[in-house]
Amino acid sequence: MTVLLDPTSERSPTIRPRLPRPERLDIAKSRGDVFLHRLGERIAERGIAVKHYAKPTNTRVAPLPLRQQIAAEVNLVIEGLSD
Repeated sequence: MTVLLDPTSERSPTIRPRLPRPERLDIAKSRGDVFLHRLGERIAERGIAVKHYAKPTNTRVAPLPLRQQIAAEVNLVIEGLSD
């Protein structure tokens, strides 16, 4: 049996109903794309070409064709992680 404790007060745990499951799960960092696009703007201001790529899902390694495309098209990668 697993017992879950409420970290706000273990002495008198609160019983809460489970939330409904979302239709889709997105584990990307909130506003991470905003940060990376702004960083891209700042780099572009210096005359450096910027391209943005995204994996189809954050839960897996980028597919080989996407990795090959990135390797063929750019010299430097700035990566955002959703840990």
